[in-house]
Amino acid sequence: MQWSPEGKMLSYLAPSDTTWDLAEDKLWLIPSEGGQPRKLTATFNGDIGQYSWSSDGQSIVFGAAVRARGAGYRVNVATGVVSPITPSGDWTGRMESVSADGRRGAAVISRPDRPTDVHVIDLATGAATAVTHVNPRAGEFALAQFRAIAWKSRDGLEVEGLLWLPPDYQPGARLPLLLSVHGGPAGAWEPSFRAINHVYASLGWAILEPNVRGSASYGDALLRGNMKDIGGGDYQDLMTGVDKLIADGIADPDHLAIRGWSYGGILGGWTITQTSRFKAASLGAMVADWSSEYAMGFNHDVRLWYIGGTPWESADAYRRQSSYTHIANVTTPTLLLHGERDTTDTIGQSMIFYQGLKDRGVPARFIRFPREPHGFREPHHQRVRDAEEIAWLMKYARGIDWKAPERKEADANPAKKSTDQ
Repeated sequence: MQWSPEGKMLSYLAPSDTTWDLAEDKLWLIPSEGGQPRKLTATFNGDIGQYSWSSDGQSIVFGAAVRARGAGYRVNVATGVVSPITPSGDWTGRMESVSADGRRGAAVISRPDRPTDVHVIDLATGAATAVTHVNPRAGEFALAQFRAIAWKSRDGLEVEGLLWLPPDYQPGARLPLLLSVHGGPAGAWEPSFRAINHVYASLGWAILEPNVRGSASYGDALLRGNMKDIGGGDYQDLMTGVDKLIADGIADPDHLAIRGWSYGGILGGWTITQTSRFKAASLGAMVADWSSEYAMGFNHDVRLWYIGGTPWESADAYRRQSSYTHIANVTTPTLLLHGERDTTDTIGQSMIFYQGLKDRGVPARFIRFPREPHGFREPHHQRVRDAEEIAWLMKYARGIDWKAPERKEADANPAKKSTDQ
């Protein structure tokens, strides 16, 4: 929430002014003395991020993701007309402030080949100039090739995704494919710097990041596309993306792996109950059984939208859409990762799935991380998480015994590990 420069208006981001709604955030204005809120960006479809008022109070500038592209925009406070400031491109940005003369904006921008830096944007021309270079060593490494792609899902819906390829990739070579599923579900893969993707690409993987139905930045219709259908159309969006890369001669169908965190882990867990095509899986902070998670985690959106109703009102749906119900179908060797203090998706969910896999003789490993919430904070745990995942996927999807390079100074307090394999 922000005050307008003259103090007469308050601005805020919200999907609705009356209900908890599954919709993209819009910019709203309300008189500071009270009154009816006005939806300023009513006609804009995109995922609006940080915004800033112009010094004269006549416009608001913001960064937004529209589909799989980033851009800067200006909205006229009087009319609600939105106009682009910068060209749409392969970057992600947040507009932090506007200069007193209204000619320049300060933005934090990330690109697939460059970590986050502060940029100054000419608000008349859209030209962006970096004024920091916080991670100069990033340019010393061979970075992944990157591009956005699109395909048709089983029902004809167009799905977009981000494709990362090895630095030296040449067309015609088939690669092991890592399918990476985003969280949310109302999240989205955006064109920004992700170090883990460059690591995987340097190890010879192609990485596909699909923005399946339920993703943000594509408008409310797609955002609501998996309501009461999680594991349905979004699963088909994943698999048709894999099929496209196989048909295009990029992916090797015999070396497929899947990874995901939060809803990515949930949909990843569902996926391996529906198909045996993946040779390895890494599931982080997943939910295996919706009924037992009903009062435990921060999953009110499941009751409101994604399954609908309570476990006693919609018992069949809660059971049918839980991956644990179908665990007898799983043959994929699976790594499970979870923080002990996760209150969004509680750690017992990974334990349930792990025990089911072990009881059935499926190769599985469960690593629990002390002190960690839903998103890991401690650098040592982040390194262990990534190294263990890479080693697991390399072993089972590619038959390679990979070990992380040793560090000069070993960190204390290693993560607790269950028995493995």
